[in-house]
Amino acid sequence: LAKAPAAAAIFLKPDGKPYGIGERLVQPDLAASLAAISEKGTDAFYKGAIADAIIKASGAKGGILAKPDFEQYAVRELKPVTCTYRGYEITSSPPPSSGGIIICEILNVLEGYPLSYLGAGSAETVHVMVEAMRYAYVDRNSALGDPDFVDNPVSKLLDKAYAKDIRDKIDPFRAGVSQDLMPKGFGESKETTHYSIIDDAGNAVAVTYTLNGSFGAGVVADGTGILLNNEMDDFTQKPGVPNLYGLVQGEANAIQPKKTPLSSMSPTVVAKDGKPFMVIGSPGGSRIITITLEAIVNVIDHGMNIQEAIDAPRIHHQWLPDKVYVEPFGLSPDTEKLLAGMGYHLDLADQTWGQAAGILVGGKSLAEIEKGGGARYNGAIDSRAASGEALGY
Repeated sequence: LAKAPAAAAIFLKPDGKPYGIGERLVQPDLAASLAAISEKGTDAFYKGAIADAIIKASGAKGGILAKPDFEQYAVRELKPVTCTYRGYEITSSPPPSSGGIIICEILNVLEGYPLSYLGAGSAETVHVMVEAMRYAYVDRNSALGDPDFVDNPVSKLLDKAYAKDIRDKIDPFRAGVSQDLMPKGFGESKETTHYSIIDDAGNAVAVTYTLNGSFGAGVVADGTGILLNNEMDDFTQKPGVPNLYGLVQGEANAIQPKKTPLSSMSPTVVAKDGKPFMVIGSPGGSRIITITLEAIVNVIDHGMNIQEAIDAPRIHHQWLPDKVYVEPFGLSPDTEKLLAGMGYHLDLADQTWGQAAGILVGGKSLAEIEKGGGARYNGAIDSRAASGEALGY
C-alpha cells in the first residue's frame, strides 16, 4: 500500500503506519462513490467518472482496462445450483463460481457414510471427508469454468450415481493418491467478505464478494476510494501451475476476453421442506468451499449449534498439493497418528482460516429446533474473525 500514493493516503496514517485497533478510519472518497451509485444507479460506476478513474489507475500501472470494458459489461442472473443432503435442500452459487457444485458433489459422497455415528473429528470421518474433497477438487480444477465459454458438466457432477462411483473408489483403510487422479493434459483470502441475512418474512440472502488477495492489487483509483482487485489470479495462468492459493487448474479456466474467472465463493442457503433452515458462507480463498461444507455437516450430522459449527476446527484438501491442511489443535494426537498410518501427509497449520457467518432458523441447534421453543433466528460470527458480529433488528 505504501507504494501506491492513493492507497497510502487512505489506509496509512501520515507517519506511514497502519491504523490500529480502535482508531477511526474515514473514507470520504469511497462514501462519495457509493452515494453516486445509490443515486444514479449502475451508470455512475460503469459509464461515469468512477470508470474513468479506474481506467486511469489501471493504465498508470501498465494495465489495459478501457472504456468499452465498463460500458459493455452486464451482470448475469444465473440459476443457482441445487441438491439435497439427508432430506435438506441446498441452494448455492453456480458457475463461474465453483462453490455450489463442489459443495453438492462432496455432500453427495458423504451422504453414503454414517458421519453422525463415526463422530466429528474421528479418523474415519476425516478420511472420508478428505477423499470426497480430493475427488471433488479434481473436478473443480479441471472441468469447470465460465458457462459462457465452457460446457460445465453440472448434471454429471451433481448425480447421486456419480457420487456412488466415487465412494466405490475410496479405500476405507488407505489414503488416496492425488497423482493417480491427474486429468488428461496436465503435466478465496483476507479480502473476501461474507454476510448472511434473513428478514421477518423468511427471505434469506447469502452474499460473498472479494478482491481476491489482501487489499487486492494494492491500488486505489484516485478520488474514488475503490481498491482494484487482483482477480486475474483466479484464472489458469498455465495448466499445472498453482495460483496464489495453490490451486492447480486446467484449460476450462484459461484466460479469454470477456470471460469471468472461476471462483470458490459459496454463499449457501439450506432449506427444510421448502423453508429456510440455514444461511451460511465464508471468505477463505480456495478453502471457502470446505469451510462452508464443514459448517453444514457440523449442524446436520454432528448436532452442533450454529456457533459451535462455525467455530469447530477445520480440515482442508484441494487435490494438489496432496496434503491435508489442519488448523491448530484441529485433531487429537490419536487421530493424527491414525491418519498418518493410513498414508496421509498432514500439514499442521500455525494459523486458522476463514471467517464464516451463519444463521440457523428455529433454534440454536437441530435438537433445539426439533424440540421447539428456540429463538426464531440464531446468528453466529466466526470466533476467528477480528471484526463483525451477529445482529438482529
